[in-house]
Amino acid sequence: MDSIQKRKERVAMLSVASNSILVVFKVIVGTLIGSVSIISEAIHSGMDLLAAIIATFSVKKSHLPADDVHPFGHGKVESISGLIEAVLIFIASFWIIFEALNKLTSAQEVESPGWGVAVMFLSAALNYFVSRKLFQIGKEADSIALQADAWHLRTDVYTSVGVMVSLGGIWLSHFFFVDPRIHWLDPVAAIFVAVFILKAAYHLTSQAVGDLMDVKLPPDEEQWIQSVITDRKLGIHGYHQFRTRKAGNFRFIEFHIKVDPQMTVEASHGITRELKHVIMDRWPAATVTIHIEPCDGNCTEICLAGCFLPEARRPQISLTGG
Repeated sequence: MDSIQKRKERVAMLSVASNSILVVFKVIVGTLIGSVSIISEAIHSGMDLLAAIIATFSVKKSHLPADDVHPFGHGKVESISGLIEAVLIFIASFWIIFEALNKLTSAQEVESPGWGVAVMFLSAALNYFVSRKLFQIGKEADSIALQADAWHLRTDVYTSVGVMVSLGGIWLSHFFFVDPRIHWLDPVAAIFVAVFILKAAYHLTSQAVGDLMDVKLPPDEEQWIQSVITDRKLGIHGYHQFRTRKAGNFRFIEFHIKVDPQMTVEASHGITRELKHVIMDRWPAATVTIHIEPCDGNCTEICLAGCFLPEARRPQISLTGG
């Protein structure tokens, strides 16, 4: 197993461990002091824990090479896991909002909010540390699963700070007022948590569905690939049928190139080999498919759109071929 894969699996397991600890602490403290915002944070961390478990599974599964049943590899496992995470997060978010609204209309007060402040501080500090590691390894390995897990935890950092501030306000108010009557801050903070979770779930859903629907690579990546073809030329008369997609950290790149019809098979193969080498030097996990066609003057509008020949040398548009 290569070193980057080992690092991916280790940081995924770190996320599982940290979220397990936080779920236990938040459930205990939230139940003892009667804080719906901490209970909602426990649910949030529970979703993070589930996300971390799914991410760990997908990181291991997506790394498997292509086989007879999965000729394009297992990269989409990460996208499927992201979609599952998003659906669960949506459900949890609406449950949190429902519970918070119920408590907002009740007279229940938070007892010993200082304990809530402490556990929220622990949550924010631990999640910030783990999310930094997940972002670092996730970007280095181009892992959607790890980066999604990192965003889960980074969102939890912000919401934990929000809950900590609200409980801190309740706690401090008791030192100055006999009956401050600001316990509504607790359910309001819970709703604040839910809104952040919904935003993260929407972003994660969009990304996962995009990969599952074979959306093309980002514009900057496509432009870079096209610049590789254009800048090097290498005896290429033009290119067309340019298509890209992504599955996990695996990129699939396809295009046709036009060459002199008198060029030998060996020479044309050399062109494709050099183009693949340059592209795969940047993305080692990429699959690059290049189709060679003779530039024989029998072209379509699609073909001419990527033509490198000067205007005077370009053939007339044909209704067939290309």
